[in-house]
Amino acid sequence: MSNSVLYMSMSLDGFIAGPNDAPGNPGGDRFMRLHEWYGFEGTPPNTKGTGLGAHFMAEGKATGAVLAGRRTVEQVDHWHGNHHGVPIFVPSHRPPDPSVADYPLVTYVNDGIASAMGKAKAAAGDRDVMVHGAYTAQSALEAGVLDELQIHLIPVLFGAGRRMFDLLPRRIELEIMRVIDTPEATHIRYRVRGDASG
Repeated sequence: MSNSVLYMSMSLDGFIAGPNDAPGNPGGDRFMRLHEWYGFEGTPPNTKGTGLGAHFMAEGKATGAVLAGRRTVEQVDHWHGNHHGVPIFVPSHRPPDPSVADYPLVTYVNDGIASAMGKAKAAAGDRDVMVHGAYTAQSALEAGVLDELQIHLIPVLFGAGRRMFDLLPRRIELEIMRVIDTPEATHIRYRVRGDASG
């Protein structure tokens, strides 16, 4: 059965991007500090990692579809239409830029996050859906369509930038499924248990 999984590196104080996050500066200032633990070889996402980074790169590349927010995909030019060779779904109420027509694996979905996730899961088959983007993850949590979170918690305090969980409308309970602790990062996988507001 397909699960939707947010993959995100995050500072201890909850930031997933540094200050000045903009198309000309994707991820903001010192963004790669959150990803140094991968030991990147090449250009993400079609790259290799070293050590534990290689394990998580392989885990991510085993997913069968990607669901990513518009801000995320536009900052990286939709990964030039190729995020490890699987379909990419973008929930957005606005039509895509005409250049997206050059990327046959990219589909914009204009009828909401639940519909976009449904399409991504259908495309993924029995493989998981990789989720990218803070706003998209928050929307998926609110709609009850995000199943798991793989958070790579980095031992740094950014102090400013873009936070991961700024807009949650209510309390949501999580279950810890796996913890891998290293000097570079603590990797925690959570299962979403649901709304705990009442």
